[in-house]
Amino acid sequence: MTEDRTEARQMTPSLGIPINPQHILRKKKALKRQLAQQTGLLKKRIAILGGSTTAEIRDVLELFLLEGGIEPEFYESEYNQYYQELAFENERLRNFAPDVIFIHTTGVNIQSFPALTDTRDDVVKRLDEEFLAYTHLWQRASAAYACPIIQNNFENPFLRPLGNLDFSDHRGRTSFIRSLNDRIASYAQDHANFYVHDINHLSASLGLERWFNRKDWYSYKYALAFECIPAFAQNLAAIVKAIFGKTKKALVLDLDNTLWGGVIGDDGADQIKIGNDSAVGEAHAELQAYLRQLRDRGVLLSVSSKNDLQNAREGFNHPHTVLRFEDFAAFQANWEPKSENIKAIASQINIGIDSLVFLDDNPSERELVKQQVPEVTVPDVGDDIAKYATILDRSGLFEPISISKEDLNRARYYEANANRTQMQSQFVDYGKYLDSLDMSAEIVPFKRKNLDRITQLTNKTNQFNLTTRRYTNAEIEAIAQNPDMIGLSGQLKDKFGDNGLISVVIGARHGQRVEIDLWLMSCRVLKRDMELAMFDELVATGSRWTSWPASRLWARSSKPSS
Repeated sequence: MTEDRTEARQMTPSLGIPINPQHILRKKKALKRQLAQQTGLLKKRIAILGGSTTAEIRDVLELFLLEGGIEPEFYESEYNQYYQELAFENERLRNFAPDVIFIHTTGVNIQSFPALTDTRDDVVKRLDEEFLAYTHLWQRASAAYACPIIQNNFENPFLRPLGNLDFSDHRGRTSFIRSLNDRIASYAQDHANFYVHDINHLSASLGLERWFNRKDWYSYKYALAFECIPAFAQNLAAIVKAIFGKTKKALVLDLDNTLWGGVIGDDGADQIKIGNDSAVGEAHAELQAYLRQLRDRGVLLSVSSKNDLQNAREGFNHPHTVLRFEDFAAFQANWEPKSENIKAIASQINIGIDSLVFLDDNPSERELVKQQVPEVTVPDVGDDIAKYATILDRSGLFEPISISKEDLNRARYYEANANRTQMQSQFVDYGKYLDSLDMSAEIVPFKRKNLDRITQLTNKTNQFNLTTRRYTNAEIEAIAQNPDMIGLSGQLKDKFGDNGLISVVIGARHGQRVEIDLWLMSCRVLKRDMELAMFDELVATGSRWTSWPASRLWARSSKPSS
């Protein structure tokens, strides 16, 4: 499957990072034909329930999902019928069986803004009524379709009848929208499988003057301007891709004129530009700070630089550097082609090469990597360092839908793995090496506190995954509550630390037989006999149902996905 996908990506274009909205709108039919030629696409059914016209949004969203490895089939509500089609029985939508429901409402769909005569209590009542209508929809959709729900929050109003007072006065539209958005955010925090599409930030980023085009609204009932639809679709697609595990996992970074200004081999570590002493140095420091934030939430950082190793390391001893040498999961500083270093990095940190993003100021290096390792995503960041963090941030390449304990500790896991590898080199007998780790495993039925991480693993782990089935949070929760299903999660600790939750098995009882729907393991714990411990617990759990031998285990696939 991986090889087929690589060949397809070699012959099909990217939509580009950063995107060119005019090109996408002008060439969307040709782009769709080319992107649809890919093989190995994940087929998903997307229901769009709109409070305004959605046809163009649907068409451009399809492009971004195809580019991300998802082949969508769409259900689209009639114009402004989002409430009716979700609030009441809908045989057409039920038969469609959506994998994701997207509710596209914007400021034009707010039913009742405050009046100037309203008291604070009156405004709270209006908020309650507005929010109650949405919560009814979300609860109805969740119960009826048991799939992820994506809901727009609201953009700030284009017009402010109260001027600057609109923000602070309880009767202001800006104040009302802010309170409504706060309630939507609180609902998302309390409900798994519910995701907010943040058009409040997106519209501010693009500019309200661009966001709302009266001609597009009066003529076609589009609640956002045509020129903003590609950015809207890219932002929305990032959530859909994250739900189904199609986000990137690691950044490969150049050093000279990327992480710092100047060439360290020529200028020396004390002369590189990083920090507040210059405008260029401040921009590099801002980029490093953004990258550090990505690392802290689980994105792996690595380096591919044409430099002597010692020179490259010295840059991270600079007094104003934000990143340190130990922040990198892999570090390739040599004179080999960067494409080869990138392959070595993927091997070292044990992830698919198509999970990597390459950041380099040099257009020649970017082009070489595009040609020689086309699986790698290469943003065209240009040569203005002040824009690099923004380009990465707007791309949605590393979009999270939740932050787990494992995400926060991922860098520590890889550091511990490096220590294990170093210790392994001291042993001739692999069995004695395993004994020296003092490993202990905890294998338990699915627990509520682990459901988000279990869902994340089922959607992210590809290489060591028996069946590559994907699950939503609602499906994992249903499995945990179903007496005819086995759901096991495994956690492994050793002398170097806790590896976190790293293995999942899902099985279904069929009479005297158990069929394995899913068996996966994180690459961090391969060759450490964790699979044997998981198998033993699977057999023991099945034996508690009835008397059946291990030979009665069946799997839907006989070999792991590459």
